[in-house]
Amino acid sequence: MSDRRPLLLLSNDDGVDAKGIGELMQVLRPMADLVVMAPDGPRSGASCAITSEHPLHYQLVRKEPGLTVYRCNGTPVDCVKLALHVLEDRLPDMVIGGINHGDNSSVNVHYSGTMGVVIEGCLKGIPSVGFSLCNHDPNADFTPCLPYVEAIVRKVLEKGLPAGTCLNVNFPDVTELKGIRVCRQTKGTWRSEFVRADHPRGGQYFWLTGRYENHEPDNEQTDHWALDNGYAAITPTQIDMTAYGLMKELEGWSV
Repeated sequence: MSDRRPLLLLSNDDGVDAKGIGELMQVLRPMADLVVMAPDGPRSGASCAITSEHPLHYQLVRKEPGLTVYRCNGTPVDCVKLALHVLEDRLPDMVIGGINHGDNSSVNVHYSGTMGVVIEGCLKGIPSVGFSLCNHDPNADFTPCLPYVEAIVRKVLEKGLPAGTCLNVNFPDVTELKGIRVCRQTKGTWRSEFVRADHPRGGQYFWLTGRYENHEPDNEQTDHWALDNGYAAITPTQIDMTAYGLMKELEGWSV
């Protein structure tokens, strides 16, 4: 790495005013120059969605030495795309999502707008990491996880990540972490995902809710086990979704 300060691109799915991204800016600013392009409001569950049916726009929120913050009317992935293709001539050294208010372990990685940020960065060939805290409270206490965020970012800046691979980092909501575990994604699913109610003007409406069902609660190799037992969970995540183990069998099918 050169003597110049690293450049980090930050975004999230909770919105530019969320406490989590504010904490992320604070902990990373001493080590790097930051460009923040985040949604103008909550976009939880946006995954890798992009906007194609109406125009995007962004506004400068603040600009200081080493820190530039923008708000955007699009999705988390829109924010990354705009920042990469419109705002900066220099490619960031890392793309970072978070710190998310809520758990993005297990199957949540598929729904997460925070991980959408990370996957987009990874698709562009940039080392990318997502951070999430298992607490949805807008005023959640991020203090216990901040030293780990700093250490992980420093290590990725030093070592890089393999092409096509990013990191999904989740923190349990505890006052003191036991340490870090490198884990695989837990097998699980969401059940009872909607509450149905009668609309006062007729008909019905549905409100997203749900109950997470862990299919392997005692498996110590998984991210959920780590979180349930007080550890930060780092899950290496790849963007190549090819099921290589099935390829030979499919070649033998008579179609």
